[in-house]
Amino acid sequence: MAIRYTDRVYALGLAARWLHLASSVLLVGAAAMIVIAGRSDRATALHWERRVLASAWGWALAALASGLVVIGAQTALFEGRAGAAFEPRAIERVLLETQAGHVWLVRAGFLAILAAFLSLRVSVERRADWRAARGEAVLLGVAALLPLAAAGHAAAVEPDTARAIASDGLHVLAAGIWVGGLLPLALLLKTAATEAGADARPYAVLAARRFSRAALVMIVLLAATGTVLAIIHVGSVAGLVGTSYGRLLLSKLALLALALAFAALNRSVLLGRLGGDGPTVGRPAMRRLSSFVVVEAILALAILIIVAAMNVTPPARHEPPVWPFTIRLSFAALEGRADEATRALIGSQIAVVGLVALITGLAMRAWRLPLAAVALAALGAGVGLALPPLTIDAYPTTYLRPSVPYQAGAIAAGAVLYQTNCAGCHGPRGAGDGPDGRGLPRPPADLRAPHTAQHTAGDLFWWISHGIPESGMPGFVSRLGEEQCWELINYLRALSAGYAARGMGPTIERDRRWLVAPDFTFSVGPTPPHALKDYRGRNVLVVLYALPGARARMSQLAQREGTLAMLGVEVIAVPINADPDAIRRLGPDPRVMFPVVTEGAETIVAAYRLFAVAPHVELLVDRQGYVRAITRGTGEATDIDALVAQIQQLNAEKIAAEAAPEEHVH
Repeated sequence: MAIRYTDRVYALGLAARWLHLASSVLLVGAAAMIVIAGRSDRATALHWERRVLASAWGWALAALASGLVVIGAQTALFEGRAGAAFEPRAIERVLLETQAGHVWLVRAGFLAILAAFLSLRVSVERRADWRAARGEAVLLGVAALLPLAAAGHAAAVEPDTARAIASDGLHVLAAGIWVGGLLPLALLLKTAATEAGADARPYAVLAARRFSRAALVMIVLLAATGTVLAIIHVGSVAGLVGTSYGRLLLSKLALLALALAFAALNRSVLLGRLGGDGPTVGRPAMRRLSSFVVVEAILALAILIIVAAMNVTPPARHEPPVWPFTIRLSFAALEGRADEATRALIGSQIAVVGLVALITGLAMRAWRLPLAAVALAALGAGVGLALPPLTIDAYPTTYLRPSVPYQAGAIAAGAVLYQTNCAGCHGPRGAGDGPDGRGLPRPPADLRAPHTAQHTAGDLFWWISHGIPESGMPGFVSRLGEEQCWELINYLRALSAGYAARGMGPTIERDRRWLVAPDFTFSVGPTPPHALKDYRGRNVLVVLYALPGARARMSQLAQREGTLAMLGVEVIAVPINADPDAIRRLGPDPRVMFPVVTEGAETIVAAYRLFAVAPHVELLVDRQGYVRAITRGTGEATDIDALVAQIQQLNAEKIAAEAAPEEHVH
């Protein structure tokens, strides 16, 4: 019963949301269409204007009424019971204690003012009075429509909330003017196409041309803001095809393409015929254009149904994507395959030639069809050559986002799981040399090799969960939970990255960031815990040391700690033996002022020794969280000026805000 109740409330809320959105959009479009068409003294035009104003008043009332139903449905869902939709106290909580409620109160105020204003008989005999009255209706309609952006998904975007809300607001406004103006335009064209409406025919032609120009601007604005919103809420091809939100967006785009096809036909063919001979060309074209505009409006209103559903569907960025195809495209497929890389390069160049020919053909009338034929053939051949080498097997979880962050603790836990479940076949160090793998149909993979990093974390999750039958690898879905699978994947990622880091030395490579420093938490004595990511914006020198061999180097770092601090460097010393009494063992001379880990060292060492194994290791982590240099030694004192030079080079780099690595492996 609870499921049925929830479904009923959801369906009612969705229908109310569509009616509320549609009536708000039609209200703005009706008011805007009158302004776009302009003032007229023709009887037919005046009658049309009165009908549109009356419809706008009706849309305002419909928006108010449907908005109340939306608030009631939201209240029922928040409270978990249908009766709450009729309880003033529960509704009051929603209105006064939620952002959606605050937005609704603002919008309801504007809608009520607009409905009251439209119900008045205002004298508009003078041109200035007409402009003021009709302009006020547009402004009040826009003021009631724009706040919708502050109650939707855009309001939850972080950190760039203002940009998301502004984009959503402009998107809704553009839809209001374009979609909302279609039905009033169709009514004007239909009326003017009759014998009785002959006096308004020039007015209707002028209005149609003005609206066409305005609609073109609105469609461009819709495309621009829609692209921004898709990047914000979807973000990837996987999110587009593998989530409910993404599939709704694809459906919306399909209907939009169909509506735009009608709009293009109306603009390029029928609009130009409106000024022709009335009985033979103009009036028939006007009637046909009116019918096509109605179809365009119906498609646009159908799009609003999808938009209403998208408003109650989690954005793709917050929903695990399920990849629906068995392949994907990736440049990683070309690694070590020179012939395939050459084929992909040649195919891409042929495709570019075909694209250029297609654009040229569209711009030229005389050679349009021959060029289009050549262009399509070249595009087909180029794509046929370029894409096959880029294909990689894919699985439903290929783009699944890990639920366990890439942290030292997860890597250490994954190492234990690896030794228990995987080392028998893949070997204790992942080299594929385990004794249990000798009788398998295919030799176990070397997990240290670059191919491990070339596969997505979701690929690894699928293989670990379901196995690889052709290689003899069993699935571990019944043995490991989801969290343990991700811990194991974190370890495999760190293992592969550590093998690749063998060539990293004490000298940084300018502007080359690839080795992510796993986050870790640590404590120093009785102080509260800290994390590596707390030091973002400063360079960090992570020192894995062992006494007594590293005493000279630790003393040297302690003596120069002030210089390092002035350069924006934080030193974090981690005893390899995880001694909880590490601070006392360093001694008072010289006094160590930088953090010396007394709790959490064991997991830090387990993770970071995958990147370097030596009695003494120093890893220089840049301001974004990437390991940029690794110094291996015994702990003796060395030229610290070389370290200072590397730090100065890091400080000289200009780093974009988005350069920081993500918290999860991908």
